[in-house]
Amino acid sequence: MEYGILTLFPIMVVIGLSLITKRILESLIIGTFITYIIVDGFDFASGWMEAFFRVATNRDHQWVILVCALFGSLIALLGASHGTLGFSKLLGRLCRGQKSTMLVTWIMGVLIFVDDYLNIMTLSTCMRKLTDKHKVPREALSYVIDSTGAPVCALLPFSTWAVFFAGLFYAEAGIPELGYGSAIDTFYHIIPFIFYAIAAVLIVPLFGFGMFPKWGKMRKAYERVKDTGKVYSSESKDLNLDEEEAEDINIKGNVWDFIFPIGVLIALTIILGELFLALIASIAVCFLLYIPRKKMTISHFCDLAMHGFCNMIPTVAIIFFVFLMQEGMSDIGIADYVVHAVQPLISAPLLPVITFLLVAVLNFGTGSAWGIPAIVSPIIIPLAFSIGANPLLIMGAIVSGATLGSHACFYSDATVLTSSCCKMNNMDHALSQLPYAMCAAGFAATGYLACGFLM
Repeated sequence: MEYGILTLFPIMVVIGLSLITKRILESLIIGTFITYIIVDGFDFASGWMEAFFRVATNRDHQWVILVCALFGSLIALLGASHGTLGFSKLLGRLCRGQKSTMLVTWIMGVLIFVDDYLNIMTLSTCMRKLTDKHKVPREALSYVIDSTGAPVCALLPFSTWAVFFAGLFYAEAGIPELGYGSAIDTFYHIIPFIFYAIAAVLIVPLFGFGMFPKWGKMRKAYERVKDTGKVYSSESKDLNLDEEEAEDINIKGNVWDFIFPIGVLIALTIILGELFLALIASIAVCFLLYIPRKKMTISHFCDLAMHGFCNMIPTVAIIFFVFLMQEGMSDIGIADYVVHAVQPLISAPLLPVITFLLVAVLNFGTGSAWGIPAIVSPIIIPLAFSIGANPLLIMGAIVSGATLGSHACFYSDATVLTSSCCKMNNMDHALSQLPYAMCAAGFAATGYLACGFLM
């Protein structure tokens, strides 16, 4: 069934309520109810409940939820062992001020490229205290982390993003026949055309060195730090109570208590290709590293692991309802509605920029970085072949649109995770980074428009 312009109404409600209330979870819950009122009418409660349990029993969703929660356990253990403090002191030798601290954060973000979740959680754990020490606003920290999460993973062929998109595109008729080799070999040729990710990653050091202006909420964040010394806003105060209580305690940390568990985490993620198992192994390494040396008792270790697990519940709740919103948007048919709406505009030279903007808008509307490309690729790639558009450019535009959606949408899992790990209000993060995401989007759109006519 088609719902016309009502298809867009739930998304507009979620965006409007989030901007007004700065409460993303409640806005998402209301948005899911409105979606199923449109889809099922008076029987909306039944439809909503069915979708709820489809999301709850989906293995991929369970994986994301458990990975986030287990990362909470690992972060709590690393913090209690003071390994994070030791590693921060080691990096602190390179961080002499705001600019060098921002540069180190960016470099670390580029180096941890295996997975965007791994990037976000590891980088925030490493760098938060250092950026606080050098009076870098949390808004700037979260912007750098989010800009080296999905964008870096989209550009490197050894990441989970590359594996997903390579497999997705290679399954389409005509792509193997391009003759570039395997799915990953084909992805190598797409990388130069992922314009948004390239722009987003390159803007960060320019921003850090003051060569890029500070706009909107980011400018206000720097003014707040200058005037009050507070690296986070009053809306984020409740998220930082334990840090404020422990601020004056002078403790030495051993860097190896951080490096060994994180090293195992990164190495096993690369070797096994499975972040969940790598997290379990990393927590086990913490146990073997801390207990024999009496850094903590077994009872304290277990309590900390559970405490960190529970600390992620607010983040997990938001991510769960993001998934439920994605389910609702699929049921209401937002992708088909928008794709059919733009079809009259499509021509070979304009298809790359239309593809980029279309995927970005759909990703922003649904918060689904991988779901939308999976839906639109079987439509757009055959269309590209039929009208003579460059397929590499089109695939690059799809990846770019997905990256922009993940980076800019204020209720995408990456955005929620970044703000949670940086211990700041989600809307503070989303709105402060939005101008920079839009600037990168402008560069990307210009690139796709020019290449569409030239290639």
